[in-house]
Amino acid sequence: MPFVGLFAKISTMYINFLIQLKNAVRAGKKSAKLPYTVTDLEIAKTLARYGFLQNIEVKGRAMKKIIEVEFNASRPIRDVKFKSTPSVARYVGYRDVKSVKQGHGLLVMTTPKGILAGHEARKERVGGKLLFEIW
Repeated sequence: MPFVGLFAKISTMYINFLIQLKNAVRAGKKSAKLPYTVTDLEIAKTLARYGFLQNIEVKGRAMKKIIEVEFNASRPIRDVKFKSTPSVARYVGYRDVKSVKQGHGLLVMTTPKGILAGHEARKERVGGKLLFEIW
């Protein structure tokens, strides 16, 4: 039984990470310090590749690691729509990956090749679990 609770906590941690990012941007912050997980770091790297974040640093040791991110003022995070939740996981093939906000947003998904943007998954011809859309 504890394993189920632990699994639910791990699968929702990226949701907390994204909500904290969105709230920090809306509060007018230039940067944010967030708890470290490997998944959150990979998501932050993906967001940085597409201009939502400027700088990512991992600070601290062992259990006290944090991710410090700086926001890109020219491309702020306006909103996030979660495609998979802890209760419902949505999987798609690479042919079913659609663009977000007519190309102005970003679909992020987890695939066998790691966490990729939607158009990267189409290019690599891999499907996977939809995580979220961000614009």
